[in-house]
Amino acid sequence: MHLGPDFLYLSDEALDTMGIAPAEIADAVEAALIAKSEGRLHTTPKSAIIPGGGRYMMSTLAVGDEGLTVVKQVTVSPENPERGLPAINGAIMVLDAETGLLRAILGANWITAHRTAALSAVAARKLADPASETIAFVGCGVQADSHLMAFRDMFPLKRVLAVGRGAKNVQRFSSLAESMGFEVEAAEAEEVVRQADIIVSSITLDYTVTPFLDAHWLKPNAFAAITDLFIPWQPASVDAFGTVVVDDIEQERTAEKPMVPATAISGDLTDLVTGTVPERSFDKPAAFAFRGIALGDYAAAALVLQRAEACSAGQKITP
Repeated sequence: MHLGPDFLYLSDEALDTMGIAPAEIADAVEAALIAKSEGRLHTTPKSAIIPGGGRYMMSTLAVGDEGLTVVKQVTVSPENPERGLPAINGAIMVLDAETGLLRAILGANWITAHRTAALSAVAARKLADPASETIAFVGCGVQADSHLMAFRDMFPLKRVLAVGRGAKNVQRFSSLAESMGFEVEAAEAEEVVRQADIIVSSITLDYTVTPFLDAHWLKPNAFAAITDLFIPWQPASVDAFGTVVVDDIEQERTAEKPMVPATAISGDLTDLVTGTVPERSFDKPAAFAFRGIALGDYAAAALVLQRAEACSAGQKITP
């Protein structure tokens, strides 16, 4: 129990130096999914506001049996890169679930990037072809970086294919992938989708984008991690998938704009981890389409806080 008044501050830069491996975050997410299925973790659906100007604001809330309440708020600001700022910014509050007192403030950017990739990794453990060698990225920003880092240790990947609207982003990401030892090629969308064993789509969340990806292009063994609300995928092509898993069915049911038709959904991530979703066949591609869930933020924040307190990382603030 935290009785205050001090609390810990961990910036994104501090989080990045802690050496937490992507697999550790994925393991924490899996444990949190099991805890939720057993009634030991409580979450609310993510709330979101689109106030105009291309901005997208979201928040999450979760309470777990480790005695923590985790609240996150982030804003996607597409004009931020022109200001020299990251496109996504925010903060996470970790409070004591018993006393309600503030226990830590964490930078939200690092956790958002890595918990998103961890959610994809948990799905990929069940749905992707273990022999996958070619991974494609539609969108070459932060999520491309974190997903490549997460997936490189999971699969025998050799080739990275990249698609992006900005040549600068594509070149930056391609250079990162090359530095990791991958064969890299920038190509057109249809070409990379047809070649990919795994594809990650992570474009800017903008509903004015005309869908340009057709799931019928995918190979039968392919797995798609769709982090961008299905925006770039042609809605009519969802029938190409044999298995579609979302992050949280309850959240999806309450969403103002569903990602995919309810009839196309095979289950959610909890169902997948607990074995309720049937094992996929490789005669049709599979997809994990997600909005981001409070559970992912909770799992990553709890892991980070535990590690930080064990190694005295971060800055203790005493009001």
